[in-house]
Amino acid sequence: MGYGLGVFLLALGLILALAVQDAVEAIDLTMVGWILAAAGVLVIVLTAVQLNARRRHTTVATSTDAQGRQATTERRTETDPPPPPAV
Repeated sequence: MGYGLGVFLLALGLILALAVQDAVEAIDLTMVGWILAAAGVLVIVLTAVQLNARRRHTTVATSTDAQGRQATTERRTETDPPPPPAV
């Protein structure tokens, strides 16, 4: 899956929904087109979410010195999620 599949489904769906005037018995090509267009948008959104997902970790540490002053340090790390298992 990826952007290519999503764009393909979206384009095919919009062509069927808006441009095809032919009729097939027992099949509503307009509805099939809208379903394919919706599936294409869903694939594009899911691909964008999956590619932008990152793991973020924040570590906060507070230390006190001998004079009673406190210092707080914060560390943020961003890592890519592990790749999916190979099939």
